[in-house]
Amino acid sequence: MLIEENIESRLDVYLSSILDESRTRIQDLIKSGNILVNGLKTKGSYKLVKGDELTVNIPELKELDIKPQNIKLDIVYEDKYLLVVNKPAGMIVHPAKGHVDGTLVNALLYNIKDLSGINGTLRPGIVHRLDKDTSGLIIVAKDDKTHQLLTDMFKNKEIEKIYYAIIKMDLKKESGRIETYIGRDKKDRKKMSVNSEGKFAITNFERIDHNAKYSLLKINLETGRTHQIRVHMSHFFAPIIGDSVYGRKDEFNRQMLHAYSLKFRHPITKKDMYITSRLHNDFIESLNKTKLRIDIDGY
Repeated sequence: MLIEENIESRLDVYLSSILDESRTRIQDLIKSGNILVNGLKTKGSYKLVKGDELTVNIPELKELDIKPQNIKLDIVYEDKYLLVVNKPAGMIVHPAKGHVDGTLVNALLYNIKDLSGINGTLRPGIVHRLDKDTSGLIIVAKDDKTHQLLTDMFKNKEIEKIYYAIIKMDLKKESGRIETYIGRDKKDRKKMSVNSEGKFAITNFERIDHNAKYSLLKINLETGRTHQIRVHMSHFFAPIIGDSVYGRKDEFNRQMLHAYSLKFRHPITKKDMYITSRLHNDFIESLNKTKLRIDIDGY
């Protein structure tokens, strides 16, 4: 990898911004000699200059021993090719270091006989994801062909995703469209932020109900960037209630963000699919507490 312009950036910061790896992971790779500058080991703080040649080797992480667990799933749709699960808040989608139990994957391995293997043993069947404390619909593929077709559909924006979110402000706009770039926050690598070095992100919103303190929004994502809705809401309007990362800790026990519906053409049968999910009790309680109303099935 040749640095063709003066980017004035640290080696670890630059690589974590262009690779799908955390800054900590990048720093470990630098220390272990898997990342070289001009053929030599260096430090993460090295300032890159034009003409530097980077050699990057990212070895595969050791696969964890993921065990099936008898965890009940709220399956709202299933056929021989795929299923759609209404994930509860608090459940991590796939195992990671420090979180090998109680994930959606642990539950899927117990409840579903066959799953796509494209993403390896850590993420069998997982086509996309939701944050731990975001509830709602996730599509899971049962075979590799379906998985690849669904992945392409997400990439080509052929799957419509509708969310509901509660923000802490009286939003005066009835609807709108947000177009920005979202990338890793330069001051806090655990967060994302609106910045020109990120990936293009589009969020459409419609105000469903509001009062002097809160607003309920219906959100249509055209892209699926990490923390996209949470970042856009906190940057342009107000944080989602319960979101202690992009807002402040409050009386709500998690970010009130729910992936309500999916609309797409089935990748195999070509049937038009429209799948909705019930709101979870904590979201309904938050609607009652904020005195907001919504008119949907299952509420």
